[in-house]
Amino acid sequence: MNKVKIFSIALLTSVTLSYAQDLDQAKKTIDAEQFEKAKGILKSIIKTNPDNGKAAFLLGSVYLTQNISDSAKIYFQKGLVAKLDAKFNYIGLGQMDLDVKNAVAAEANFALATKDIKKKDSEQYVYIAKAYMNANTPDYNKAIEVLNKAKIANPLDANVLMAFGDAYYGVKNQNDSYKAYRDAFDADPTLIRAKMQLGVLLKGARAFSEAVKAYDNVVASNPEYGPVYRELAETYYYWGNNDLKNYKEYIAKALAYYEKYMSLTDYSLTSRMRHADFLILAKDYKALEVEANKMKELDKVNPRIFRYLGYSSYENGNVDAAISALENFIATPTNKIIARDYLYLGLAKMKKANNLETKVVDVVAFEAGVAQLKKAVEMEITMTNDLSEVGKKFYEQKLFKEAAAIYDIAVTNVESKNYLLDNFYLGNSLYYNNTKKDVVKPDPIQLQKADIAYGNVITASPSTQDAYIFRARTNNLLENDEMIIKYYQEYIDIVTAKGEEEMAKPAVKTKFIESYNAIAAAFANTDKVKAKEYFAKTLALDPANEYAIQSLKTLK
Repeated sequence: MNKVKIFSIALLTSVTLSYAQDLDQAKKTIDAEQFEKAKGILKSIIKTNPDNGKAAFLLGSVYLTQNISDSAKIYFQKGLVAKLDAKFNYIGLGQMDLDVKNAVAAEANFALATKDIKKKDSEQYVYIAKAYMNANTPDYNKAIEVLNKAKIANPLDANVLMAFGDAYYGVKNQNDSYKAYRDAFDADPTLIRAKMQLGVLLKGARAFSEAVKAYDNVVASNPEYGPVYRELAETYYYWGNNDLKNYKEYIAKALAYYEKYMSLTDYSLTSRMRHADFLILAKDYKALEVEANKMKELDKVNPRIFRYLGYSSYENGNVDAAISALENFIATPTNKIIARDYLYLGLAKMKKANNLETKVVDVVAFEAGVAQLKKAVEMEITMTNDLSEVGKKFYEQKLFKEAAAIYDIAVTNVESKNYLLDNFYLGNSLYYNNTKKDVVKPDPIQLQKADIAYGNVITASPSTQDAYIFRARTNNLLENDEMIIKYYQEYIDIVTAKGEEEMAKPAVKTKFIESYNAIAAAFANTDKVKAKEYFAKTLALDPANEYAIQSLKTLK
C-alpha cells in the first residue's frame, strides 16, 4: 500500500509539473503575440485537465485581447468551477466589467480573486493591474495602486516590475518606467519584452534613431521575437511622418517589418485586422484591399471587413464598392462606428457626385457627402486634416461652391496643421464663386464669410500679402469703400516693407495698379483730392492706364 501511495504522489507531482510547464509555454506564446498557438496550447490543457482554472483564465484573456468577449466570458465562467486556481477567473470577469464602465462590479470581482491569498502571492495583483491597464478605458493610476500591494509581497519579482513599467508609461512617467523595465530585465534576462519596452520609451520620446538601435539589440538577442518587429514598424511609421524627406523610405521599412511581425505571430482574422489597421495608417490601400479580401475568405460576415473594403475601394478608385461596403457597415447597430468611417463614406459620395466627363455635380449626392463629413468631424475634430486635398481637387476644377463647402468644414479646427491654407482657399472659393459670369448679384453672406476667412489668415500670418488683396477684392464686391481703402493700402504697405525686389515683380506691379485704382475709386465720392493722388500713382506705374486717365477727366 505504501508503494502504491508513493507511486500516486509521484504521478501527481509529475502531472502537476507537466501542467505548469505547459502553462509557462502558453504564457511565453502569449507574450510573443502568437495568440492562435497559445489558444491551442490552453485548449489542450483544459481538455486534459478541466480543473485547471488558470488555463481557463489565460484562454479567456487571449480572447479578450482579440476583442472576442463572448468566448472570453465562456472560459472565465468555466474556470470558476475548476478545482485549481479558479479565483483567477474573477479577474477576467472584472476586466469585462471595466470594459462596460462598471467599476463597482469590477472591484467586487477583484476582491473575490484576492480573498484569502497567501502573504507572498503577487500574481493575482499583477493580473488585476493588467486588467485596469487593458480595459477599454485604461486606469493606470489604479493599476499602480494595485501593484504597490504586489510589491509588498514580491518586490523583486520580474513580472511585478514589468507591470510597473507599463503603468508608469501609461501615466507618462518616463523615468520610473525606464527604471522598472530595466530592473525587470535584470531580474529575469529571459523577459525580452522588458528589454523591448526600453525602445518603446524612446519611440514615445520621438528619439526614433535611438529606439531603432534598442530594437536592433533585441533582434540580435532573439531574432524570432515577433513583437519587436511590430514596434520597429510603428517606429518607422512615426519617424516617416516626422521626417517627410525620408517618408517613402521609412514607410516602406515599416510595411516590411509589419509583414515580418505577421510571419512570426499568426495570420488569424484578428491579426489580419490589426495588420489592416496599420495599412490604413501607412496608406497602402492596394495591400489593404488584398488583405480585406483574404479576411473575407476567412469570415464572410465579419462587419469590420466591410470597413477595410470601403476604405481600400475608395482609395483604389471604386467608389460604388466603397459606398456599398461602408453603408453596410454603418447601418449595422452593433458595429462600433469611428469618425473615419463617416469620412470615407462622405468622400466616396462626393467623388461619385463629381462627374469629370460632364463636369456636372450631382447636388443631392454631393450634399449627402458633406453631411457625412460633418458627422466625421463632430465625432473627431482631427478628421479636418484629411479635407484639404479634397477641397483642392474641387477648387482646381473651378467648382468653387463645392470647394467652399469642404473648406468650411476644414476650418472648424483651429488646431489643424492646414488651418491657414484652408482659410485662404475658403476665402478664394467664396470670392471666385461670386465672380463667375453667370452671377447676377454677389451673395453678401458668402462674401462676409470670405472676409472672415482672409482675416483668419492675416491674424495667423500677417505677412501673407495675397490675403490682403483678396480681402480688399471681396470688400470691393461688397461695395464697402472704407474696407476697400483699408485692405488695399495694407497690401501696398506689406509689399513695400518687403523691399524693391518684391515690388519689381510684374505680378506685384499689376496688383499695385489695381490697388491704386480701387482706392482712388473708393475716395472719388468723398475726397477728390485723395482720389486724384491715387490715380496719379497708377499713372506713375502705367502712364497709359485708360481707367485712371478717364477717371481723372471725370474728377476735374
